[in-house]
Amino acid sequence: MQVEVMMTGVGGQGIQLAAKTLALGAVHEGRPAMLCGHYAGAIRGGQTDASIVVADADLRALPILPSAWSAFVMSPQYWESTHTFVRPGGPVVVNSSLVPPDLDDANLQLFRIPAGEVASEQLSAPLGASMVLLGAFCHITGLVGIDALVSAMKELVPPYRAEHVAANETALRVGHGLGPELAAPAWAEAALSGGAPL
Repeated sequence: MQVEVMMTGVGGQGIQLAAKTLALGAVHEGRPAMLCGHYAGAIRGGQTDASIVVADADLRALPILPSAWSAFVMSPQYWESTHTFVRPGGPVVVNSSLVPPDLDDANLQLFRIPAGEVASEQLSAPLGASMVLLGAFCHITGLVGIDALVSAMKELVPPYRAEHVAANETALRVGHGLGPELAAPAWAEAALSGGAPL
């Protein structure tokens, strides 16, 4: 079985770090994962996406996907191209601080998480919104456990950004308490046990 995730936002929102954290977190839990980042012409302000595939068996192809099981949406700018990419019934976790309520799709399970507000107002760390949303995404899907996410993030943040590690960990853990737990489980064992996969 494999699970595909499309992450989308604009440059500067932390999409690529969130994608790497998710993929490496899956590897830390013993599942093969592949990641492919997609960039527009601008680093900040342009479209940035990432495709992640996580499986419970060997993966043989790059994650160039015709569709995805789920999506992680930080910005409304690319909603049209993202929500049609998700297969019917798939979970989509959106940053409701930016994505307006009129952007909807009755064919999907839409989970609205105010990641920007939580990061700015509750955590005083506005750059941590993507980590809040990633924690919530994994709380809702059980795709990767919170400790594996934190471990992966610590491994990925470069030494010259070490001052952000503690804030990122807090954002992940706070986000992991948001949204309905395992409302859209990625793995059958998580659905059966009521907990995240081992």
